[in-house]
Amino acid sequence: MDIPHDYIRLHDVPEGCLLSPERWGARGARLARLAGLGLPVPRGLLLTTDLTRQIAQDGARTHFDGVLRDTFQTLGDEVLLSLRASPPRPEWGGPEALLNIGITDARLPALMTRVGKPGALELYFRLIEGYATMVEGVDPEDFENLMADQVKYWSVASEGDLPEDARVTLVDQAKALYLDEVMQPFPQDPVEQLCAAVDAMARGWNGVSARILRESHGAPPEAGLGLIVQRMAFGIGQGVCGAGVVHLVDERTGTPALSGRFLTQAQGYDALMGMRTPHLITREARESARQSAPSLEEIAPDALTDLRTHGSTVAAGLGDIHGFEFTLEDGKLWLLDAVLTPRSARAAVRIATDLARNGAISRDDALLRIEPRTLIEHLHPQIDPRAPRDVFGSGLPASPGAATGRIVFSPEAAMQAEAQGDNAVLVRMETSPEDIRGMHSACAVLTVRGGMTSHAAVIARGLGLPCVVGAGDLRLDIRNRQIISQDGRSFTEGSLITIDGTRGEVLAGAPEMIQPELDGAFATLMSWADQAREMGVRANADTPQDARVARGFEVDGIGLCRTEHMFFQEDRITSMREMILADSSEDRRRALAALLPMQRGDFVDLFDIMRGLPVCIRLLDPPLHEFLPHSREEMHDLAEAMDIPVSQVVERAKALGEFNPMLGKRGVRLGVTMPEIYEMQARAIFEAAAIVNTRNLEQIVPEIMIPLVSAKREVEVVRKNIEAVAAQVMAEREVTLTYKLGIMVETPRAALRAGDLATDSAFFSFGTNDLTQMTYGLSRDDAGRFMRDYVNLGVFAEDPFHSLDIEGVGELLLIAAKRGRKTDPDLVLGLCGEHGGDPGSIHFCKLAGFDYVSCSPFRAPIARLAAAQATLLSRKSGQA
Repeated sequence: MDIPHDYIRLHDVPEGCLLSPERWGARGARLARLAGLGLPVPRGLLLTTDLTRQIAQDGARTHFDGVLRDTFQTLGDEVLLSLRASPPRPEWGGPEALLNIGITDARLPALMTRVGKPGALELYFRLIEGYATMVEGVDPEDFENLMADQVKYWSVASEGDLPEDARVTLVDQAKALYLDEVMQPFPQDPVEQLCAAVDAMARGWNGVSARILRESHGAPPEAGLGLIVQRMAFGIGQGVCGAGVVHLVDERTGTPALSGRFLTQAQGYDALMGMRTPHLITREARESARQSAPSLEEIAPDALTDLRTHGSTVAAGLGDIHGFEFTLEDGKLWLLDAVLTPRSARAAVRIATDLARNGAISRDDALLRIEPRTLIEHLHPQIDPRAPRDVFGSGLPASPGAATGRIVFSPEAAMQAEAQGDNAVLVRMETSPEDIRGMHSACAVLTVRGGMTSHAAVIARGLGLPCVVGAGDLRLDIRNRQIISQDGRSFTEGSLITIDGTRGEVLAGAPEMIQPELDGAFATLMSWADQAREMGVRANADTPQDARVARGFEVDGIGLCRTEHMFFQEDRITSMREMILADSSEDRRRALAALLPMQRGDFVDLFDIMRGLPVCIRLLDPPLHEFLPHSREEMHDLAEAMDIPVSQVVERAKALGEFNPMLGKRGVRLGVTMPEIYEMQARAIFEAAAIVNTRNLEQIVPEIMIPLVSAKREVEVVRKNIEAVAAQVMAEREVTLTYKLGIMVETPRAALRAGDLATDSAFFSFGTNDLTQMTYGLSRDDAGRFMRDYVNLGVFAEDPFHSLDIEGVGELLLIAAKRGRKTDPDLVLGLCGEHGGDPGSIHFCKLAGFDYVSCSPFRAPIARLAAAQATLLSRKSGQA
């Protein structure tokens, strides 16, 4: 319910009526709620945006003279008024407030009796100055010069110390300046002052510069302005008088804590303007800052007690934590506004959960109030926002968090640094699979090339490593082992730098850090999210260590285990390379036999760690050349291990080369043309499941996923081989195993032919990294070179590798889901690309009827909250 009139007295708003910020302005609507809660808000009058618009055209006297005149009479003949702007949103700005309206020569003696002669003269000067500049356009510097001249003449330290004679002179000079500039005396009718001020504020809102400024902050061209006429609370006068701002929680942590500023003999924002040194709010803060001036707690302890009490009242009534703009008038507390407390991402979680526990908001409201991406600040170390930042390079924020270490340029150097107990930042042109060991040892990764789904980005997110990729403004000089910034600075191996993967920045030195926080309010919010969400959240985990991290984040299983990452470990890579370079199927089988127990052991560990939760294992996907050595030294070592000439290794590696290997012999094409590879992996999976199921009560049902499928026949061929291996293992070990076979939908053809593919698949898992790459014809490794330009120019709304392209790739997902489930209504749908950690993409998956999403372990909490919000929003839309 809203008020049908164009104005209303602040304390006459009916109980339970919430005024619309669009109609009355945000501040006006908020003050009405504060008054309704019984808080000490000065009486006043609210004007709608429509009325202000009419006043701007016709003048206040045309529409409103009687009401404004009545305002003075109703509130008292000696009352002074303030006029404040009330835009629908605070960020849209608005004219500055005009205070002390109503002082005239005739009313000055009564004001002197009330607040003392010095205070009355101070208020009169402020009115003349504010009125002249706002209503008549007089240069404010003229009044500043008047003040400076008086201070200089009397040789006193500040305005507050001016003697009484100087104040009288200052008022007289202000009136003379007004007369000289405006060509008429300062108005001596209080109603005339108020009407002129209302006119000026209404018209000022529609000025060209004001309109441009607010439109730059997102305001529509037709945005209106509400106005607030209120009884003045005197912060200048006798007794304890002053003005200040107080906050009731720590903006970094969200814990209850008092902070702010208070200035005696002050009005409005004086305490924040630096005119004089303000008082701190609490004794503890004063002692910590070693200030001699007493705190508000010592000056007016009852006022501080009241502010705490009012804070609790507002939190319950408005459903959020607010601070206050306040004034003390001879010791009496007046609230001029409630100010939404600024808060860090961590504080927002604490505040939301506290409000829900106290019944001020519901749990659902608490969940919807937190932006999922901001949970990053809980999950990773972050640079303290108060710390100085010496940024010398920037790129894409590929993996969040921050870490400080010394530059190394090779994975071996990173491993050596770790062995010595040092933190190392691995700097590469771009990473390849053979760099994984170094990435495991590094504290952060920086690459000059690459995009959001490049190798470095994907692996770093899985490991929880801060990572910046595509830092094209840095020049990597490998020969001299240094990186050079655009401003000419060079950083050699061993230089101390910091990687901020949250912002995508590279900093010199070691700024202060804030450590992760996964308990307390964060854990509470996550438990509420899990109770609310309907869609599963799994993790992409390639190793037992990844699985342990994922389990710690309370995921619903593993949605993607990329088995190729298991082969890059030092004790396995040689056997893998021997298998790749083998001349015959028999030779390959011998090499695979050496890999079998290693892979089986990994799967046993994975199944044990997940304890009955689903584990989806993707069979070998990348082209085989990625496993081969590149340096002459590594080729020599491999030749020795295989007892063959180095030339044979070189020739075989060249023979395996492809012009476009990501579209070549990889994925299911390996399984069809080299079936022994997938047979070994299937055997490792089934033998591991048999081992674990024999000794554990939680029975493992492995999910085996075939990558890069495009045709039904591919699935049939691989399925037949896998089923044969399953039968062999069950016969050999005398066990019965249950498993699921599905496909990774990452080619447009697979999405279009989903109806056919569903006949041989228990599940579809959409690999949106490759699906996006193939749909757009973009290289996910190289797109980072121009993607920022594309986004800045509006070619793409967002990087499609970062947030799912709903119009193109999303339509392919919908087609595949619809056609697949038409064939098999029980078909399980999941998404395992990096989009699985993007809140907007998760919401799309919920609407599309997906069963789960899977993402990097460190993004799982973000996905859990986003999935809960998707459920809550879908319920709300269904109710609507």
